[in-house]
Amino acid sequence: MKKGTLLLVLIGFFIAFYLYEGRSVDSSPSPPGDSQLDDSQIERAFQQQRSDVQVQAEGTVTRMLSDDNEGSRHQRFIVELRSGQTLLISHNIDLAPRIDELEEGDRVEFFGEYEWNPQGGVVHWTHHDPAGRHPDGWIKHDGRTYQ
Repeated sequence: MKKGTLLLVLIGFFIAFYLYEGRSVDSSPSPPGDSQLDDSQIERAFQQQRSDVQVQAEGTVTRMLSDDNEGSRHQRFIVELRSGQTLLISHNIDLAPRIDELEEGDRVEFFGEYEWNPQGGVVHWTHHDPAGRHPDGWIKHDGRTYQ
């Protein structure tokens, strides 16, 4: 291999490493409907009081809350994971469709960003990012994906 070609390959490698440094494989979601979901990532983030963690899980809606209409509007509800941990889901309804049919007892699957709090945490960014700088999130309910 010529020195110029080798140099270009090495430069390409270092650029790729720099661009992807610190990103984890957890930042890209499995397709909606993946039945192999695991709560352990959320459980670890809660125990370690970590935030800004991309997560994918599923749970049962245990409580419907009123919408948060301060600033961007958010549909809010509590889900319980298989582990028993509860989370607040804060779904931006200015950027994604509202889940009108959602009721207590329904199962939802979600992909979004986990933020720690003492009550179990909040998952937000369950919508597309119009600026394209954040992984697109989603919620799946009753065979439909909301993003």
